[in-house]
Amino acid sequence: MKTLLPPLVLALSAAVSGCAGDALLSGTTSTNTSNTTTAPSIVAKDTSAPPFDPFNTRPSSSGAREIIQLPTQDQVLSPGDLPEIAVGRADAPVTIIKYASLTCPYCKKFQAEIFPQLKREFIDTGKVRLIIREFPIGFQSGAATIAMRCAAPDKQLALYEKFLANQAQWVSQDVRYDPIFKIAASAGMTRAEFDACFQDQALVGALNKIKERGRNLGIVGTPNFFVGTKLIKGTLEMSQIRDLVSAQLGGATAIDGQAGTAPKPQG
Repeated sequence: MKTLLPPLVLALSAAVSGCAGDALLSGTTSTNTSNTTTAPSIVAKDTSAPPFDPFNTRPSSSGAREIIQLPTQDQVLSPGDLPEIAVGRADAPVTIIKYASLTCPYCKKFQAEIFPQLKREFIDTGKVRLIIREFPIGFQSGAATIAMRCAAPDKQLALYEKFLANQAQWVSQDVRYDPIFKIAASAGMTRAEFDACFQDQALVGALNKIKERGRNLGIVGTPNFFVGTKLIKGTLEMSQIRDLVSAQLGGATAIDGQAGTAPKPQG
């Protein structure tokens, strides 16, 4: 069965279905002074009806959202209402946080090409803990994120990897639940359980808080990373990770300037 939304909703959802921010970024002000390049925002022209996106929260009534300037380690690591999806020792000396959207091709590329090296060199050796935080962009990404987090905790990381690896099977400008369910079913989720996930307002609210907290920390798109307290608004190569981790461990000097290059918007 193919589920469709009204044309206006679909048009607005399509406008924010890529990797760079969302339709409300034009109302964001930033006091962050890190040496990063902000990905271009995408503006929804018709504001008469918001996109049908449970994660597209609006900024404050003043029209601006406060960005924390130079957040502390405690602010960056502050846990939300849901357990973190993490790989590596909880007491690892360096923490890398990846903000990701399941529809983002750059997130898929990082997971396929960079993560295995990161795991082998730094996670398996106890030096780095990687935390994955949700920053869904567009309704299709939001629906997949709900399904992923609705699964048992020990299945969530595997589902995250499957959603990224199999983007061609489920990512669409249309809102389609069936291909998302096929991925969720690989983790043992029944159709009844899958359908019930979207009625769980507590889960949707908790995921919304993760995204909103990311915005307050300066996240504008995906992938964005924190390595310690350093924000990288773009993707990371392994050589950059080595430099940044080494600096956190008190080794070589961190690379100067921006550590990542902001990815081009998709969609």
